[in-house]
Amino acid sequence: MAISVSKKKAKSYKRVEPKELSFFFSSFLAKLFFRVPTIVLILILIFLWSSSTTIISGKVVHICVSSRKLNNLYCISAGTEPNLDTPSSLLNGTSLSILVDQKDTASNIVDVLQKESSPLDIPSPMVNESSTSTNNVVDVLLKESSRNQILAFRNNMVKSGDEELEMAYNDVEDQLQVHRSWVATSKNHTTCNGRGIYVYELPTKFNKDLVAQCEDMIPWVNLCKYFSNDAMGESIQKLGKGWYQTHQYSLELIFHSHVMNHPCRVYNADEAKLFYVPFYGGLDILRWHFKNVSNDVKDTLGLDLVRWLESQKHWFQKSGNDHVFVLGKISWDFRRSSETKWGSRLLELDEMQNPVKLLIERQPWHVNDIGIPHPTYFHPQSDDDIITWQLRIIQSNRKSLVSFAGAARPGAPENIRSMLINQCTSAKDEECKFLNCNSGKCDQPESIIELFMESEFCLQPPGDSPTRKSVFDSLISGCIPVIFDPFTAYYQYSWHLPEDHRKYSVFIDQEDVRNMKVNVIERLLQIPARERENMRRYIIYELLPGLVYGDPKSKLEKFQDAFSITINNLFERLNKLES
Repeated sequence: MAISVSKKKAKSYKRVEPKELSFFFSSFLAKLFFRVPTIVLILILIFLWSSSTTIISGKVVHICVSSRKLNNLYCISAGTEPNLDTPSSLLNGTSLSILVDQKDTASNIVDVLQKESSPLDIPSPMVNESSTSTNNVVDVLLKESSRNQILAFRNNMVKSGDEELEMAYNDVEDQLQVHRSWVATSKNHTTCNGRGIYVYELPTKFNKDLVAQCEDMIPWVNLCKYFSNDAMGESIQKLGKGWYQTHQYSLELIFHSHVMNHPCRVYNADEAKLFYVPFYGGLDILRWHFKNVSNDVKDTLGLDLVRWLESQKHWFQKSGNDHVFVLGKISWDFRRSSETKWGSRLLELDEMQNPVKLLIERQPWHVNDIGIPHPTYFHPQSDDDIITWQLRIIQSNRKSLVSFAGAARPGAPENIRSMLINQCTSAKDEECKFLNCNSGKCDQPESIIELFMESEFCLQPPGDSPTRKSVFDSLISGCIPVIFDPFTAYYQYSWHLPEDHRKYSVFIDQEDVRNMKVNVIERLLQIPARERENMRRYIIYELLPGLVYGDPKSKLEKFQDAFSITINNLFERLNKLES
C-alpha cells in the first residue's frame, strides 16, 4: 500500500461540534487540534519540522525521495530493526512517498516528523514504537546532537550556502552509516555454519564468452594478457612475490575466482544463504564503448540476464536481497541517461534494485550500491607476503614530499589537474615529482609503485570520475593520499576505509585549488613529520591488508584481504536484515 504526502491543500471536512467531543477531550488545546482536519495537521507538522530529518516509527516503512540535485528517485528502508535505521533527508521541492508493507496498516505509522535544522544538523535516529511522544522525540534529538560533528561539513568538505546540496551530502552520510552498521564484528566467519555461498552456473554468454573477446575489446590494447593467471595478469618479478600486471577492469574475474575457491561455497542452492551472480557486466559495457551500436544492443545482455534469473526459484525467495553482483566499472556506466549513449541501463532495471551491487565506484544515493577497492597489482599468497611488503615500505626512503602521477584534462576546464601539475613542476625537485601519464610510463606498474614508495604524499584529484585506482596504489605503497573530492574515497569505501579519513589522508577542497586560494605543496609542507609518520604506520599496518585482493588460492590466516572483508560483511548484512 502506498501513501503519498505532498504539500497540496487538503479538502475541507465537516465541522464537528465541540460538545460532541467533551467525553474524549477536556482541554482547550485538544479541542483546538481536533477542529483541524487530520491531513492539515500532518502538513503543518511537516512544515514546522521540515528540513533534513525524517523520523519514522512502524515496523516496515520505505521512504522514497526525489530531487533535482539527486538526479534520480532513490528509496531507503526504515524500521525498528537496527539494520533498517536509514532515515532520509527531505529537500526543498522534493516529494515524499511512504510505502507501507501490505501486511501493515496505517496505524503502524506512528509519527512522520521533520526537524528544522541548521546545515550542521544530521537526520535523527529512528524512534521506536515504545517512545513516540513529542518529548521523547526531542530527547532523542538532543542526545544525538553530539553526532553533528561526524558530518562532512566539520571537515569543510562542503561550503555553506547551498542548503539543498548540503542536504544531499547528508543523505550520503546516512547511507554510509547504514553500510557501516553491516560491518561484521563477530568471529563467526571462521566457520561455514549458515554461511553457504551458491555460485550460479550462468550460460557462458554472460561471462566466459565476454572474456574471449579480450583481444579487440579496446582498440589500442589487447586485454588477453591481463586476464591470464586468474585475471591477475603476468608476474612482476622486480617488485617481488605476489606482484602482477593487473588491469583495472579485472575485478569481476578476480572476484569470481575467489568465490569459486571460498571454503563456504555450496553446490546445493537450498543450502545457500548468499547467491553470487557471476555476470561480467563491466566487460559487457566495455566491448560496446568504442563501437557504433544502438542502445538496445548495449542493453540486451543485461535484460537477458534478468529474464534468466527470473527462471530460478531462489531469485524470488527474498526478493533478490540475498543476491550479489560484482561490477568492475563505475556505477554511472550502468545507469545510462537519456542524454547520452554511454553505457547500459542495467542498474536502472526494477529487478536490479534489491540485490547488492559491488562496484569500484558506487552511486552515492543508492544504498544497495557498495564501493569496494579497485584491484591493485599486489596479490599476496600468504601472511608472510604481506608482512614482507609492510617491512619494505615502512623502511622506504621517502625522497620527495609530494608526487603526482597523472595527466592534464585540457577538455575539462573545471578539472584541477592542470593547476596541480603547474604547482608541482614549479616546486623544487625534492618537494614534488610529476610523472606524466601521457608518456606511457603509467602503464608500467614498477614506475608507479616506485614513485609512490619514494613519496610522502600522493596527489589524487578526480579524473573522468571521482574515484581513482591510484588511491589504492598509493595506499599499498605507504604514500599518504591527498584527496580533493570526498566522493573519491570518503563516500565510497565504507567497508574498507575508516570513517575518520584524517587517519590515512589529507583533504584539500578542490574549489580552493580552482580559485587559487591554496598552494597544495605549501599546505603539505606544514604537516609535521611526526603526524606524517603516524598516518603512514596506520596505513601500512591497519589498512593495507584489507585493501588488496589476495591470490585466489591464497591461505591468509592473520589477515583479512579486501575479498574476505566484503564477503563477511555481506553475510552480516543478511543477518541484520533477517533479525
